[in-house]
Amino acid sequence: MLENIDLFKKYNQRDIKDRQLDTLIGLSKGISADGTVVQAEAEYLLTWLQQNSQTEHPIILNLLNKVTQMLEDGVLDQEESVELHKILEQISGEPTALGELAKTSVLPICSPAPKLRFEDKKFLFTGTFAYGTRKQCQEAIAALGGVSIKNVTKDLDYLILGVYVSDSWAHETFGRKIEKAIEYRDAGVPLSIITEEHWISEAGL
Repeated sequence: MLENIDLFKKYNQRDIKDRQLDTLIGLSKGISADGTVVQAEAEYLLTWLQQNSQTEHPIILNLLNKVTQMLEDGVLDQEESVELHKILEQISGEPTALGELAKTSVLPICSPAPKLRFEDKKFLFTGTFAYGTRKQCQEAIAALGGVSIKNVTKDLDYLILGVYVSDSWAHETFGRKIEKAIEYRDAGVPLSIITEEHWISEAGL
């Protein structure tokens, strides 16, 4: 009987997490639909994130941290508005410069996650990262002796998926970069697809 109760709690918690992410995807679509994010929308989003902060979901927690920082001074400036809009587009799975294609699937993360080597290895970032901007991520790779490239090639060693978009892709979309990486990997190219969390852990950042 107790085992059944524990199992129910486990699946109930999973259902809550899924509903939270589905709601966040809907909010992201609504806020980003007109191509901009205004102060009132950012404040509404922050309130929702705070109300749903009792979770282990990395997208919600990282977005809460990001929006909190943006509104720390009470003002969402133009640069922050543009950045937040890009993040919400990624979460919602709406068409962006990455050219995501709408389809249901699961994330193609390598399992088990590989031990990373950095010296002279080629890295490609796709998505939006909790660590910082794309440039900051590339600078971190360079400091570790790695090389950042712009496109998926057969020479690519690691494709890194940003934390903000990982789980939303599992719900709705794959980027073209990811699809190309899957094709190469399935063809035997020694290419690894990993999460931002794994990269940060392996890099000691």
